Amino acid sequence: MSSNRASTQRRPGPARPDFEAIDPNDLWFWSEGSHLAAYRFLGAHLRSDRGPGVRFAVWAPNAESVSVIGEFNGWVPHTDELRILGDSGVWAGMVEAARPGQLYKYHIVSRYDGYRVDKADPFARQAEIPPGTASRIVAPAYRWRDGDWMEQRRRAPSIRQRPQSIYEVHLGSFRRVVEEGRRSMTYRELARSLPEYVASMGFTHVEFLPVMEHPFYGSWGYETTGYFAPTARWGPPEGLMELVDALHAAEIGVLFDWVPSHFPADGHGLGYFDGTHLFEHADPRLGWHPDWNSCIFNYGRREVVSFLTSSAHFWIDRYHADGLRVDAVASMLYRDYSRRPGEWIPNAQGGRENEEAIGFLRHLNTTLYREHPGIDTYAEESTAWPMVSRPVDSGGLGFGFKWDMGWMHDWLRYLGRDPLYRRYHHSELTFRGLYALHENYVLPLSHDEVVQGKGSLLRKMPGDDWQRFANLRLLYGGLYGLPGKKLLFMGNEWAPWNEWYHETSLDWNELERPEHAGVQRWIVDLNRLYRREPALSARDYEADGFRWLVADDADQSVLVFLRNGGPGVRPVVVALNFTPVPRANYTVGVPAAGPYAELANSDARDYGGSGLGNAGRVEARPEPSHGLPASVDLMLPPLAAVFLAPGP
Repeated sequence: MSSNRASTQRRPGPARPDFEAIDPNDLWFWSEGSHLAAYRFLGAHLRSDRGPGVRFAVWAPNAESVSVIGEFNGWVPHTDELRILGDSGVWAGMVEAARPGQLYKYHIVSRYDGYRVDKADPFARQAEIPPGTASRIVAPAYRWRDGDWMEQRRRAPSIRQRPQSIYEVHLGSFRRVVEEGRRSMTYRELARSLPEYVASMGFTHVEFLPVMEHPFYGSWGYETTGYFAPTARWGPPEGLMELVDALHAAEIGVLFDWVPSHFPADGHGLGYFDGTHLFEHADPRLGWHPDWNSCIFNYGRREVVSFLTSSAHFWIDRYHADGLRVDAVASMLYRDYSRRPGEWIPNAQGGRENEEAIGFLRHLNTTLYREHPGIDTYAEESTAWPMVSRPVDSGGLGFGFKWDMGWMHDWLRYLGRDPLYRRYHHSELTFRGLYALHENYVLPLSHDEVVQGKGSLLRKMPGDDWQRFANLRLLYGGLYGLPGKKLLFMGNEWAPWNEWYHETSLDWNELERPEHAGVQRWIVDLNRLYRREPALSARDYEADGFRWLVADDADQSVLVFLRNGGPGVRPVVVALNFTPVPRANYTVGVPAAGPYAELANSDARDYGGSGLGNAGRVEARPEPSHGLPASVDLMLPPLAAVFLAPGP
């Protein structure tokens, strides 16, 4: 029961048996594990004829009885009893006294051991603001204005051939409403400011850390209880819809983080739902996650597959999300993930693979791409599991993209070293070349790298303050130059000194300092360059889209590579100098003789650099070098990234 509400008021009589009928086909597909939109009949639904009352439906197959308790009946159990629908395990009934806006739960009496519990609705569209735990009756009504965007999304060519620069956002700590002493802005307030800022920075997408309801704010949404409910901390569901709509109006795609890998064991949630381990495995060797002290879904149970698949489709269908980033995929794929010998159970063949989870992920991706053309899915998968972003019919998991965690760790490790010693670790920069074409990669510099004592990206960099900023600008140059889509966590675009903390706002005041404003200008210009030059994105996942020109100059800690966009697209040369020593007259092979424009230089004074460079242009001569027919002599500024392309 929420907030220990109690009352002596009673409204006699069970929930009406003549409720609006639930289609037997819905029950069949739910039980079969193939329902893609179970939210249309499970949960709390207003009458279609707009008459009084609310129909409730909940899956609790091992219950002896289920009743709805709430503000409409004084939270008294057994006042409004539901009835079970055949052998589906679904209990349903109409409560005439229930009204929109009221709080409710299900009082469940198990058929085992007299277990009784008050549970939030797994299909609730909104929850009580934590620390309250009840569900709220809502029927979100919003008039979408993004029809052109949705049609364009459906018809657009694959994002794999287009620029994708993602701005990762935790809504609760993006900005604080200082005048009112509030910790965070509402969805609707963010709708008036976030799209404009993201567009001005040149990002193509935002990715929200999970917006789904979560009881513990410090989990950032990754301990989800409301798989169909955006958190009420920042306003009603319509507010989130308005935010997505506003982003689409600014031509910015929206991705949601989504967590089907585990869920918290909070008493009002999914765990031990009807007196049995319904959503999770009963055996802790399968059903308990030791890293997060949370429950693991039973992917072998067909109704759980319907539940999770419906949740994924829900955010795309009802909130117009353009894609989902699926969290902690690695933990789903392995039965022995983060477990010692004896703490896990092999599969039927004696292996460590979680075959049920693999089947679920393939089903998930197959149905999402089939039903919602133009969306994409992203796997946070931190191991070498093969074919994560390859089609299901080819033996893959069916994701559109996979985060390249290896690149992130290698490059941050390398750039964290004193430049004096980088020559001995040059392979950390180039190792990615061995596997870059194995998957459709996103290069992430995410929230995980700037929290919990890891320090900010800026503080990871060695040297004095000038070198720290130069190293970070160099890292960003590599991020935008290498094949793969891009992701940057909020605030990192101006190099904050402090690591991210969810309880406070980003320190926007840092932008008053020129060195931080310079990094922000560098990100703006990188995004513009990235969107302007097709060679930097069109062939991210094709062998001829990338070519090493200088990969082995460990002594001078220099990398040079060529990005090729195909016929009719001018190539881009990217040169990276990882030492504070300028490299004058550095010879590099290029595709043709003639003028080359210096498209971008992270050492420009506008960004806080020393101002060394190539005066905007260089002339290539017809002398072969590095396997190409022409060559050019470059000035490689200290700790800097330089981009060049043929042209005046």
